[in-house]
Amino acid sequence: HSLGGSYFMFLLLCSLSVAACREIMVRNEHFVSFVYFAGQHLRVCPQGNTCCTQEMEDTFGQQSKQDFENLVDEMSHELRSILTSRHKRFDEFFLELLENTERSLNEMFVRTYGKPYMQNSEVFENLFAELKRYYTGGNVNLEEMLNDFWSRLLERMFTLLNSQYVITEDYLECISKYTDQLKPFGDVPRKLKAQVTRAFIAARTFVQGLSVGKEVAQRVSKVSSTPACIRALTKLLYCPFCQGMPTVKPCKNYCLNVMKGCLANQADLDPEWNQYIDAMLLVAQRLEGPFNIESVMEPIDVKISEAIMNMQENSAQVTYRVFQGCGEPKPAGMTRSARGVSDVFNARFRPYSPDERPTTAAGTSLDRLVVDIKEKLKLSKKFWSNFPEAMCVEERVTAGNASDEECWNGHTKGRYFPEVQKDGLTNQMNNPEVGVDITRPDTFIRQQIMALRVMTNKLKNAYNGNDIYFQDSSDEGSGSGSGSGCTEVCPTDMDGAATEAPLVKADRSGPLDDSALLLAPSVALPTMLALSALAVHRQWR
Repeated sequence: HSLGGSYFMFLLLCSLSVAACREIMVRNEHFVSFVYFAGQHLRVCPQGNTCCTQEMEDTFGQQSKQDFENLVDEMSHELRSILTSRHKRFDEFFLELLENTERSLNEMFVRTYGKPYMQNSEVFENLFAELKRYYTGGNVNLEEMLNDFWSRLLERMFTLLNSQYVITEDYLECISKYTDQLKPFGDVPRKLKAQVTRAFIAARTFVQGLSVGKEVAQRVSKVSSTPACIRALTKLLYCPFCQGMPTVKPCKNYCLNVMKGCLANQADLDPEWNQYIDAMLLVAQRLEGPFNIESVMEPIDVKISEAIMNMQENSAQVTYRVFQGCGEPKPAGMTRSARGVSDVFNARFRPYSPDERPTTAAGTSLDRLVVDIKEKLKLSKKFWSNFPEAMCVEERVTAGNASDEECWNGHTKGRYFPEVQKDGLTNQMNNPEVGVDITRPDTFIRQQIMALRVMTNKLKNAYNGNDIYFQDSSDEGSGSGSGSGCTEVCPTDMDGAATEAPLVKADRSGPLDDSALLLAPSVALPTMLALSALAVHRQWR
C-alpha cells in the first residue's frame, strides 16, 4: 500500500511538473524500477516495460518542445546580441559625427565669416539636413543634392560679391548654367562629391546590413517545431526516463540526426548568410580605407572654405564670364554698392592637405569600431549549418563521443549505428529520426534568405561605390545617381568617379573668350585687393 501511494504521488508530480518528475527519477532510480508496466499505450517512447503513462509522455512532449525552443534561443543569443549592440553603436556614431561636424562648421564659420555666413547659413543647414535624411533612409540622390548645394552657394556668393547690382531670380537661373563650365570653386566640389557619396553610401549600407542581419537572426531563432520534430525531441530527451534510465544521455550522432532534421530549413539559410557576411566584411574594409566617413566629414568645413576662397580669388573672371553669358545686370545704386566689399566672406582657413587625416593613437574612432565588428562577423560564418553541432555538445544534451556504448540510442542504452545526415532540407529524405517533407520548404525561412540576398546585393554595390537606389534599370552598367557605375571591384581612388553635367551654352552670346578676361569689370578689383591682405584665422585641427 505504501508503494502504491508513493507511485500515485510520482504520477501526479510527473503530470504537473517535468522538473519534479526528472528529480524524482534521478534521485530514486531504484524506486522507479519497481513500478514498470507494459507500455503499449505509449505513442513515442518504446512500448516495452515502462514507468510512464500516456499523460506523462504528453507532458514530456510539451516540455521537449519548450526545451528545444529555449536551447535555440540560448545558442543564438550571443549572435543576436552582437548584431544588435554593434548596429546601435555604428548608428549612434554616424549620427553623432554628422551633428558634431555641422556644429563645428557653424561655430567656425560664424567666427571666421561673421554676418555674411549667418545671413546665408540655411544653405549649409540644408546640406546637413539632406545628408542626415539620406543616411536615415531617405530617398536622396547624393550627387544631385551636392550639385544643388554648390549651385546655391554660387548664387549666394555671386550676389554678395556683386551687391552693387540687382540680381534677380531669372539672372541666378542663368548663372547656374555656367557652374560646371566656370568651376568657380576650383576642383573642390568634384573631389568632395566623390568622397562624400562613396563614404555615405558605405556607411548607410553597412548600418542597414547590421540591421538586416540582426532581424534575420532574431526571426530565425524563433523556431516553429513540426509534430514530427516534437516526437523526435521527446524520444531523444525524455524517453530514457520512461525506461528507468534518467541519468543516461543521448548518443551524439543520434542527437545530430534529430537536430539536423528539426533545423533543416535553418541550415538552408547558411549559404546566403555566408555571402552576406563576406559582403559585410568587404564594406567594412572600405570603411577603414577610402570610404572612411569620419576622415571625409571632419575636415569638410576646411574644404568648403577652400572652395569659397577659390571663388573669391577668381571672382573677377567669374563675374566677367557670367556678364558675358547672361548680360550685365542693372546697377543697384550707391547704397548697396558701398557694402559690396565688406559683406562678402572675408576670411580664409589654411588650405586642407588630402594627406592629413584626423587620427588618435589607435586610428579614428570608426577604425576601432570596424576592427571590432570584423572580428565578430568572421566568427559568425557557417553559424546556421553549425547549429546542430553546437546544440549536441557534451554536458548540454549528449553523452559525448567517449560514451558510445553508454548512451541512449532511441531504444535502449548502447551504440547508435545510423549514419549522420548532411545539412539542409534536401539531405533529410532518409533521416532515420525525423520525418521531413523535403518538398515543402519553410516559407518563413525562404523570406529571410531573400532578405539576405537583397542586402548582399546592396553591400556589393556599396563596396563599388554605387547606390542601388539610383541604379538605372534600363542600363545596369551605369548608375544614374551616386557612384561610379562599376559592376566589378573599382579602383581605390575614386576622386574621378563622379560624373559631371554637360556644358550648357550661354543664352545671350556665343562662346566665351578667355583672352577677354583681362577686360573684366574693375568693380571686382577692390575686392581682390582687400582679400589679398587677410590673415589666416584658423589652424587645422
